[in-house]
Amino acid sequence: MRANIYAQGAATRLEGPLLFLKRTIDAGLNEAVEIEDSDGNIRLGRIAAIDDDQLTIEVLESTSGLDLSDTRIRFRGEPLTFAVGPDILGRVFDGVGRVKDSGPPISAVSNLRIDGLTINPAARAMPRDFIETGVSTIDLMNSLVRGQKLPIFSGAGLPHDSLAIQIAHQSRIRGSGTGEFALVFAAIGVPYDTAERFRSSMEQSGALEHSVLFLNLASDSSTQRLLCPRYALTVGEYLAFVEGKHVLVILTDMTNYCEALREVSASHGEVPSRKGFPGYMYSDLATIYERAGSVEGVSGSLTQLPILTMPSDDITNPIPDLTGYITEGQIVLDRELDRADIYPPVKVLPSLSRLMKDGTGEGFTHADHPPLANQLYAAYSRANHVRVLASVVGREGLSDIDQLFLDFGDLFEKELVNQSSTRTLEETMDIGWSLLRHLPVSELNRLNDEQIEHYIKGSAKP
Repeated sequence: MRANIYAQGAATRLEGPLLFLKRTIDAGLNEAVEIEDSDGNIRLGRIAAIDDDQLTIEVLESTSGLDLSDTRIRFRGEPLTFAVGPDILGRVFDGVGRVKDSGPPISAVSNLRIDGLTINPAARAMPRDFIETGVSTIDLMNSLVRGQKLPIFSGAGLPHDSLAIQIAHQSRIRGSGTGEFALVFAAIGVPYDTAERFRSSMEQSGALEHSVLFLNLASDSSTQRLLCPRYALTVGEYLAFVEGKHVLVILTDMTNYCEALREVSASHGEVPSRKGFPGYMYSDLATIYERAGSVEGVSGSLTQLPILTMPSDDITNPIPDLTGYITEGQIVLDRELDRADIYPPVKVLPSLSRLMKDGTGEGFTHADHPPLANQLYAAYSRANHVRVLASVVGREGLSDIDQLFLDFGDLFEKELVNQSSTRTLEETMDIGWSLLRHLPVSELNRLNDEQIEHYIKGSAKP
């Protein structure tokens, strides 16, 4: 590592979170720097751009009070790193990895670069094994698989924060010891009261004991918002690929991250693309989402559950659009279900888990799990078609079978989608089989004769 180099009097101008310097030394892109003002206060930063004449530094804290003539910059000669160790579980940090609880400093065993561990693509293992979240519409219909990246698409005012807390409390690896499972929770650009709600709920439930919490506030610098998920994922990679744990990383809200990316990009004077976002937002998001996965020969895994709010509930907005290209499905929250007082308001039909088939069924969950999910999906899809027809001709104009499907759709939302407490997969499957008993056997074309005899005609439980 190159020795620390100091520069004083090189600062030429300050624009928002960006500090511009005359290039008087050789430095590398993304190199960490410390900015010292005339009072001796230290601010953290990193080099964001370099050309022949100047360096551009992203200041990760407020730039208020900086005097260009008296500002002193120390170049560390290395990128931003995060000190990690086995005692990191149960701790709370801010968006750039500084301790925010009353505990001692981390007993570090390693300093890891926040831009991620280098993983040979050929060494990646196919995501396997089921993660139980306690949420019926996810566990049964859109199962989360260990090593997957499965985003939740929400909207402003929808209860995605409550759902994030619920999943953080309830998630577990079936058949594994609790000591093998860990959670990393990153709140990105959230109000202070929301951050305190996350912290207090994790502490009161006991989930914080096997979790690491990162809280980036809306009042923090936008440049900090860009680093918060990277610090969180650095911890996740350490716990997964060094400590061998199965790690679930929840990132909320990635829309705040993308808004910060747009703000910082505009400060750089870069040419905007769709909706004013930078043209490289796809590759930037990929550097975050692609850090999920499993590695051959390593017992641990890293699973991502990013949450984002769709601006104006528009799923074609660049944020959900690009996220959908990179990730393996999506869970969509619906405003109409929320207005109907159904929680969690998961809209089943547009939701999808592309890796569900690799972590469910015999040897993973239950042999009859996939056919049950397929039959419920097909029946609910038909129920929604019948609802459209009923809105035109009325219920009286429907056939008897169509009326049964219309009732099935209401029961599906009230009894399976809606839940007031956590459910095991077995409890959710029981509800699913009981719902299918309201339909004629002749309509259950996704089930085989044995399943119909055992679960529909008989009284046996799965």
